[in-house]
Amino acid sequence: MKGILKDAAILFVITLVAGLCLGAVHEVTLDPIAKAQEAAATKTYKEVFPEAAKFEQTDELTAAVAASADEILAQGFGNVSVDDAQVAEAEDGSVLGYLITASSTEGYNGLVQISVGITSEGNLTGLGFLSISETPGLGMKAKEPDFKDQFNGMKAQKLEVTKTDATADNQVQAISGATYTSKAVTGATNAAIYFVENCVGK
Repeated sequence: MKGILKDAAILFVITLVAGLCLGAVHEVTLDPIAKAQEAAATKTYKEVFPEAAKFEQTDELTAAVAASADEILAQGFGNVSVDDAQVAEAEDGSVLGYLITASSTEGYNGLVQISVGITSEGNLTGLGFLSISETPGLGMKAKEPDFKDQFNGMKAQKLEVTKTDATADNQVQAISGATYTSKAVTGATNAAIYFVENCVGK
């Protein structure tokens, strides 16, 4: 009996020490991980909206994001959401447009999160990926210029996916063998466009 109690006490101490060590490591690495994620996101933002000198969150946009969830879901873009919205500003503080973060959970492997730049004139400046884990060689081709650069300069209007060559200015040519991914990205982009056109300033 004493042996069992001794073994249990030793196991408890080992577990406690291991837990404390893991907790300490977690706390130490939490800040660097957050900074790395922020740096990666900022790099994506600059690629998406290269003319902008800075991006600013406002209380108005934060409130609009929260208020727009059900309205955006009702538009038929799929299971999409707008996750964040920022004002894109020039060096002198003038507003160039908006940087919108939007997601779709209808990728082949689930979540696809993108960043979309939309100018005040109603054109897309570009599209970048904040989260995507699609099939290598298929859905992951969404990150390649052949697909994502189609969005650059497009008019901010409801977009649609086509499996053939795009023949209209609102069409996006799907990635061969990755229709789910193509539709997820386009659906998230449509959510971002709808948000800027209908939810900002309401």
